[in-house]
Amino acid sequence: MKFTKMHGTGNDYIYVNGFEEQIENPVEFAIQYSDRHKGIGSDGLVLILPSETCDFRMRMFNADGSESEMCGNASRCIGKFVYDKGLTTKTEVTLETLAGIKILKLFIGTDKLVEKVTVDMGEPILEGTKIPTTFDLPKVIDVPVTFNDKIQYNITAVSMGNPHAVIFTSGIHDLNLPEIGPVIENAAIFPRRTNTEFIEVVSDSYVKMRVWERGSGETMACGTGACAAVVAGVLNGKNSRKTTVELLGGELTIEWKESDNHVYLTGGATTVFEGVI
Repeated sequence: MKFTKMHGTGNDYIYVNGFEEQIENPVEFAIQYSDRHKGIGSDGLVLILPSETCDFRMRMFNADGSESEMCGNASRCIGKFVYDKGLTTKTEVTLETLAGIKILKLFIGTDKLVEKVTVDMGEPILEGTKIPTTFDLPKVIDVPVTFNDKIQYNITAVSMGNPHAVIFTSGIHDLNLPEIGPVIENAAIFPRRTNTEFIEVVSDSYVKMRVWERGSGETMACGTGACAAVVAGVLNGKNSRKTTVELLGGELTIEWKESDNHVYLTGGATTVFEGVI
């Protein structure tokens, strides 16, 4: 079976062309081959599939085998994959996900390959129970929460098709994320677990971020997380609607437009290598 290893800002996945290949058990596949010592090594598995309503359909599995609704970095890589491999000649592609239909705008480089992609991530979900959280609030903004009776953070909850808990703090690179991340991810206030973003504000148009991804642990980047962070920053008066997010794997540009209430994610997409299992 052929596969392609790709990354978006360091957030790396195994990509499989579902038009040509079939995986009977993607959960087991994701667990086995995401292993960085005994497998290919990745944050998870992404299947590129036919769609009845869009140009393509995405299924995305975390490294622990759990299926996620949406991944912004993976969406950009799908845009590059389908164009570079001749599956489409369009520079605007529709993608079916469990979080709804996303529109990918492809920017072609001088080598006639996709250089970067803008993803229309749609409207953020802010209502507490729809994110979902156990907070029955119209917006969960800067709410103090104590985890394990000892760790307290003020969280702002946002869904970009998947749940996020955004925390504004300082010294994010000194955090013991492997210890803190699982506690917040599995807290009872998040019925479907959560991704967690720790944000350090540099200016009103530039923030730094570390992320603990639900089902994968700390990753180099998280596209939906960067979107959630900028939305949370606007809600808390921390940053502007167009902000650069610096992650461990590089930078993403996020814009939450007032005109349509949609969040737009722009960043690169890179093919690392191809192989055969």
